[in-house]
Amino acid sequence: MTTTTRLPAAAPRRGPTAPRSRRPLSRDTARTGLLFATPTALVVGIVFVIPLVLLIWMAFNDWPLIGASTPNWGANFAEISDPLFVKAIGFTALYTVITTVLLSAVALGLALLVQQSRPGTALYRTAFFIPAAIGLASTSLLFYGLYTQKDSGLNELLGLVGIGPLNWISTPNGALWSTVLLVVWRFSGFYMLILLTGLQAIPDEVYEAARVDGASWWRTFVSVTLPLLRPSIALMLILSVTGSVLAFDQFYILTSGGPDNSTVTLVVALYRKAFVQFDLGTAAALSLVVLAFLLVLNLIQFTLLRRDNTA
Repeated sequence: MTTTTRLPAAAPRRGPTAPRSRRPLSRDTARTGLLFATPTALVVGIVFVIPLVLLIWMAFNDWPLIGASTPNWGANFAEISDPLFVKAIGFTALYTVITTVLLSAVALGLALLVQQSRPGTALYRTAFFIPAAIGLASTSLLFYGLYTQKDSGLNELLGLVGIGPLNWISTPNGALWSTVLLVVWRFSGFYMLILLTGLQAIPDEVYEAARVDGASWWRTFVSVTLPLLRPSIALMLILSVTGSVLAFDQFYILTSGGPDNSTVTLVVALYRKAFVQFDLGTAAALSLVVLAFLLVLNLIQFTLLRRDNTA
């Protein structure tokens, strides 16, 4: 007796299915999303949008500290040619270049130093990052004491090698480089962390392939490490340049713009215009100029970063 087994019929072939159209969000989902977004929108509106609108309105008015404001239709922007503001632009540009170069070099060196996990690496990473946990105003007060007190630890240390005590902030060049030293000490650990994150994201296979090809350490660093580290470097440069252009605390506490207005930055000049000369309208106009410059500068940096990533 023979038995026959019936095979299941093959399913008919279907053509490629059309992508399902996304259904519109329901009203409950839209309301829930709006409910979660409302606090953030309120904070942005109160903290940024409303002050920005008020700043623009002040820039086009003669706005004394006490008394009624009167429109002057952009006459405040003519103060951009003020000699002190022009001098502040030049000094801020010089300070930005020096600080960015030194910070980038020191932060990259520290990141390379603690890149590999070895005994004591965690201790070094923590020690390098500790200054970033101190407020900039507190750091400036600390360095002010080190620079101005003859019996400070810094001058005593220099005295051991026959140097000092030095007049750290009593000359224009001394005030500039003393402030640069403060900023490098304060921020190098923070930028080291940014670069260290980028270094640890580079696959080990890339370095192994470079070693197989016989590349030297310098060749590997130039051809492998730096190109793959470019996004982290770009982020560091954006933060460093923006922070340098908006520098205020360190110069206001250390030098107050002196000696002889040699360390007046853009923000220090704006502060003097607003709260020393009580010309809030001009200060608002110059603030808009600085804001526009930062927007253009960051846009250029983002454009270059995007072009490098898509190349």
